[in-house]
Amino acid sequence: VENLRRPVRFAEATRRLAGEGFGAFVEVSAHPVLVMGIEETLEAARAEGTEDAAGVVAVGTLRRGEGGWDQFLRSLAGLFVRGAAEPDWKLLLGGPHPRVELPTYAFQRRRFWIESVKKDPVAQAADPVDEAFWAAVESEDMTSLADSLQVETDALRDVLPALTSWRARRREETLVDGWRYREEWKPVPAPAPAVLMGAWTVAIPATHRDAAAVNALLDGLRRNGADLRVIQVSGDDTEALTGQLRGDTTGAEQPVGVLSLLALDNRPHPAHPELTEGIAATLALVRAMDASDINSSLWCVTSQAVAAIDSVEVRNPAQATVWGMGASLALDHPGTWGGLLDLPSEIDARTADLLCAVLASDEPEDQLAIRAAGLFARRMVRARLDEAAPSTARPWQPSGTVLVTGGTGGIGAQVALRLARDGVEHLVLTSRSGAEARGAAALEAELAVLGAKVTFVACDIADREAVRQLVASLPEAAPLTGVFHLAGAVPEGEQQLAATTLEEFSRMTRAKIGGAMHLDELLADRNLEAFVTFSSGSAVWGNAHQAAYGGANAFLDALAHNRRARGLAGTSIAWGLWGGDGADAGTDAGIDAQLRRIGVRAMEPRLALDALGQVLDHGTGHLIVADIDWERFAPVLTISRARPLLDGIAEVRAALSEGTATAVPDEDTTGRDSLAVRLSGFSPAERDHALLDVVRAQVAAVLRYSDAADVEPDHSFKDLGFDSVTAVELRNRLNAASGLRLPATAVFDYATPLALSAHLKSELFQDEGAAAGAVPLLAELDRLEASVTSLPSTDIERLRLTSRLQGLVTKLNEIVGAGIPETETLADKLEAATADDIFDLIDKDLGLS
Repeated sequence: VENLRRPVRFAEATRRLAGEGFGAFVEVSAHPVLVMGIEETLEAARAEGTEDAAGVVAVGTLRRGEGGWDQFLRSLAGLFVRGAAEPDWKLLLGGPHPRVELPTYAFQRRRFWIESVKKDPVAQAADPVDEAFWAAVESEDMTSLADSLQVETDALRDVLPALTSWRARRREETLVDGWRYREEWKPVPAPAPAVLMGAWTVAIPATHRDAAAVNALLDGLRRNGADLRVIQVSGDDTEALTGQLRGDTTGAEQPVGVLSLLALDNRPHPAHPELTEGIAATLALVRAMDASDINSSLWCVTSQAVAAIDSVEVRNPAQATVWGMGASLALDHPGTWGGLLDLPSEIDARTADLLCAVLASDEPEDQLAIRAAGLFARRMVRARLDEAAPSTARPWQPSGTVLVTGGTGGIGAQVALRLARDGVEHLVLTSRSGAEARGAAALEAELAVLGAKVTFVACDIADREAVRQLVASLPEAAPLTGVFHLAGAVPEGEQQLAATTLEEFSRMTRAKIGGAMHLDELLADRNLEAFVTFSSGSAVWGNAHQAAYGGANAFLDALAHNRRARGLAGTSIAWGLWGGDGADAGTDAGIDAQLRRIGVRAMEPRLALDALGQVLDHGTGHLIVADIDWERFAPVLTISRARPLLDGIAEVRAALSEGTATAVPDEDTTGRDSLAVRLSGFSPAERDHALLDVVRAQVAAVLRYSDAADVEPDHSFKDLGFDSVTAVELRNRLNAASGLRLPATAVFDYATPLALSAHLKSELFQDEGAAAGAVPLLAELDRLEASVTSLPSTDIERLRLTSRLQGLVTKLNEIVGAGIPETETLADKLEAATADDIFDLIDKDLGLS
């Protein structure tokens, strides 16, 4: 009755709810009656501009004559595709069902539905009561617990040890869960079609010049406007390739980009069979571009090298080596690295057009896969055990014989001991030295105590014949059931790919890649329960100056996918930094120390092995296990270019949400106050000198100089050897010393210690500088010089920088000369000058007089 007598105020309620941020209206009824009214109300609100209701949706649940479960799911799907709901489809649909990709929009081959965005979890404040209770449990304070629980002390004697153990176990499980990440390929909208401007150099294998896939790509590039310069590459001769590149650019401007199709050549290299001809040629191309001073963007193409949708896609695991190389190149050459593109087996016009759209786009995506379903971008995301584990998970129990390559090293020994504790009967541990390896005797004694028989074998795992003999020697009484491949060279120092010879590259990759290839081939007929390769995070996020190491580990990841596609056991774990006794003795201590400084924390071996056990229990194909402090690591990794790879990690987004994110999140002005107060009584000259000393001292600490006097004030940070890692470390040190919040790019913005000290002065004494009209002009000129000289020549020409700077010089000369009285113009002087006068003027200008 009230509804008949009074206004319902339906429109008012709808507008208010939309204005308060409610994004979805669901009418729960047998047939929608109110949905149309809600939509009309929201349309009117949008037209009036009084409410922001652009993203609000309205749906019903059932319809007249369609009152069943199917219609309910259709309505729910309507919310889902518009980003208003995130249903648990597995639960709703009653278990696993075959999934197919939804079709793209007719004739446009793109999708236009809204992608749902997962909200970051909100950290909950700790309950002080809970904290106090568990603190008492962990300290085994029985009296305090008895008082809190109002029970007798004796009643806790049997319970307290169980509670303490449970609490410790839960802490460790939570810690390990935070180390787990996985690779995800996210569907992304294709860039809008655009014309490829300028010249593009395309490097193709000479053996593939008539290949249909190569010709389809070249046709697509021409069709989309590229001025193509195709070079056919035979072999890996860097000098010959340098000559081709120089000849290609003689008398012409540098290409806008270089597109390499060289990785498509899958033929084994004759001298280095663990590598393909395509990988060797790609290395030669990087070296040749450096020798030719070509600053164009380099894009590398592979085919069926990554598992964008499923492991079955990975038919060419050897090509994945380029992906590990590229992750490192993105750090070594951020200004000239273009990206990586993986293509399907069949290249049609649509694929070629999509590739061209990516090359022409300004989007930061640099790791992409093109598939029939569209474009996919690589992401690193968290992999919680309860989300990733299949319901059929069962504990993996080692039995029979298990082979561990690199089994006498630090990590290999830890793996062997864990396998023995889990009940393996026989372990075969290989290394270059076999039983003579350091620590082998002590390891054998430990394994014997655990009840495992051990056989040490001296074997060059990169030698196929040696591996064949090893496999033939394995006992039949205890058949081989598992392989753990840990052998491989560890990085020794840092070296950019452009300075790496093919022999050096092979030396770094032959054990990891060659050993895995031989084991895969020679054991293909064995019914193995586990085939596990130990990879590295360098294959995922990249390590500066370690392209060969990253490439070798990327191959291991791809091989695991390839084995699973063939119905064989295959698992690859990309590890972070191992600590304690798990750190290999041969690992470069400097590299480990650098990783720790930038936020990659060492994992306790016992807990890392727990993560390994989880992987085996749940049959995971590929996992990333690393303890990373993203607040420190993310700014370093993104200092010189965006890294969309990390966009799926909430902590990264939080760390990068502030341009001045530092290792210390809360601003501390103590350093600023103390330094400013200490310098306040100084004269301007003394203050400049003191601030320069501060900068030089911190530079010396970062670069491990013994004396700050060795730091030249006017030498650029780049010449001093700074990279993205040391730049962030210097920024953090200066922030701590000064109390400022300098950006991570400070070293690149102010290119010398002198320029940076001038910037510190302007920040610390802003009021004084404003009152005196002081502007750190020379520092700004240094920063401008560093920025301009780092640009490729094509950008300098495109932006007309030379003419603009010349115009600025002309204006400055006019200003300087404005106050000088001129009684006679230069033209007047020349008109009246004799020949001797003109020669005197020339001599004066040339400095000859």
